[in-house]
Amino acid sequence: MSDKPNSQIQNAPTFAFARKNYMLMLIGLGVILLGYILMMGGGSDDPNVFSEDLFNFQRLTLSPLLILGGFVIEIVAILYRPKKKEQIEE
Repeated sequence: MSDKPNSQIQNAPTFAFARKNYMLMLIGLGVILLGYILMMGGGSDDPNVFSEDLFNFQRLTLSPLLILGGFVIEIVAILYRPKKKEQIEE
């Protein structure tokens, strides 16, 4: 007899990422989105008046760091390889 049933089980299609990978991707996407939202805030209502709010800590430092951190989380989420469950031999 041949081992076709066993080979079919081993070749079963699986997802590219585990659940933990997708959760990390969503967290990274949320951090990136938060960084862009913080970068948007504040401004002058009158275009003829210069506003110093353009150069505050939130826009120049915090937002780019959050965006960069979000991209790092995305890279980790893609490269993360969950540990395989140990197969119990019968």
